[in-house]
Amino acid sequence: MGNGNNGFSEAGLRRLREVLERHVESKKIPGLVALVGRGEETHVEAIGTMRHDDGTPMRRDTIFRMASTTKPVAVAATMVLLDECRLRLDDPIDQWLPELADRRVLKRADGPLDETVPARRPITVRDLLTSTCGLGLDMTAMGSPMMGAYFEQRVYGENGWMLPAVEPDEWMRRLGALPLMYQPGERWLYNVSDDVLGVLVARVTGQSFEAFLRERIFDPLGMKDTGFHVPADKIDRLPPLYAPDPQTGEFTVEDPAAGGHHSKPPAFQSGGGGLDSTVDDYHAYFRMLLNHGMHGTERILSRPAVELMTTNRLTPEQTAALQSWARSVVHLSHGQGQTGGWGFGMTVRTYRGDYAPIGQFGWDGGAGTTTYADPHNQLVGILLTQTGMSTPDSARAMQDFWTTLYQAIDD
Repeated sequence: MGNGNNGFSEAGLRRLREVLERHVESKKIPGLVALVGRGEETHVEAIGTMRHDDGTPMRRDTIFRMASTTKPVAVAATMVLLDECRLRLDDPIDQWLPELADRRVLKRADGPLDETVPARRPITVRDLLTSTCGLGLDMTAMGSPMMGAYFEQRVYGENGWMLPAVEPDEWMRRLGALPLMYQPGERWLYNVSDDVLGVLVARVTGQSFEAFLRERIFDPLGMKDTGFHVPADKIDRLPPLYAPDPQTGEFTVEDPAAGGHHSKPPAFQSGGGGLDSTVDDYHAYFRMLLNHGMHGTERILSRPAVELMTTNRLTPEQTAALQSWARSVVHLSHGQGQTGGWGFGMTVRTYRGDYAPIGQFGWDGGAGTTTYADPHNQLVGILLTQTGMSTPDSARAMQDFWTTLYQAIDD
C-alpha cells in the first residue's frame, strides 16, 4: 500500500472496508480481496477466509477464477496481432477458421435449426472482437433449439462445466456444425466470440493461446500469477469456488482447488472465462490500459488499439439491442451488465446509470469477480470473491464496492 491515498478520503476508505466486512460477516461470502488504485497509489483489503468452514485467511496474493472477467485481458492478444498487421479488422476469418466459413443463418433466432438462409457475408475479425459474429449464449432463451444444441453438442456444458472441455480443433468442429443465430455483424451476443478469438490467435501465431499471451502481455506486465490453471506449487492460494444453493444459501463447492478444473492445464484455453489471477496482476493490466498501452517505459499495445478496445464499438442499433437485453435480465444477472456499450472484449459505459461515469470500461465474472478502469478519475477497482452468482450475494457486494469506492473519491 502506498503512503498517501491519492484522492481517496480516509473516511471513504474506512467506509469501503466496513461495507465489505459486512458482506463477509453476513456469512454469505466467506472472503474477498479488493484493490483500488489511482495513479501510483493502491489500497488493498483482504477480508474473511478462503473457505467457509475453516480459518485460512484471504491474502493479497490469493488467486481467483476470473470467469468472464477474463475477456478484457484475453482480447489483448488479438490487439497485438492487429498492431503488427498480422490481422486486419475486416479480414474474413475463413482462412484461419474454415469451420466457420460458408455459414447458414437461422431464419429466426429461436426457430428450428434446419430453417436457415445463407449468410450474407463472411464473419470478420471485427465481428469476433465486438461479439457480433452471430454466435453466442442467450441465458434468457435456454429452451430455444440453438441453446439446446450448444449443450447437446457439448460446445458448452461438458462435465457440467461452462468452459469448453475439448481440444480447440474439436471444439471448432462442433461449433461449425451449427448455424449462426443472426447474420454476421447484426447483433451482439455473449461469450462465444471470445472463445473463438483464442483459437484464432493460436492458429495465426502457431503458438498456444496462453504461450502468446504470456510472451506478449503477462510477462512484460509482471503478471506472474495469471494463467489458465494454477500450478501445484500455488494451489494453496486458490480457494474453492462456491455456488450457494439459491433456495437455502448453503455453500456448495462448484469447483474444488486441488483436483478441480483449474488445478491442471485445460484442453481448451478459454478467452471467454478461463483465466486465474490476482488483484495485483489485474491492476497491472488495467493500469496499462489507462496509460494508453504503456507499462513504465515499455509499450505493450498501441494507443489506438487501447482506444478501440475501451470505447463503444457497436452501431446505434446494436447498442440499443444490447441495452434492451441488459435491462430485461437484471433479475437474472442481479443487476450486473447495465452499462450501455461494448468495446473489444469488455463493456464500456455509454450512459450514467449508477455511481460510475461514462467511459468506465471492464467487466464482471460469474465466479464473483469485477474489474473496471475509469479514465475520467484515473482509477482502477477490482473485487474478487470465491462465491459464484447463483445467488445475488456476490453481485450485491460488487455493487456496494463500486458505490463506496466512488463515494471515497476526494479531490
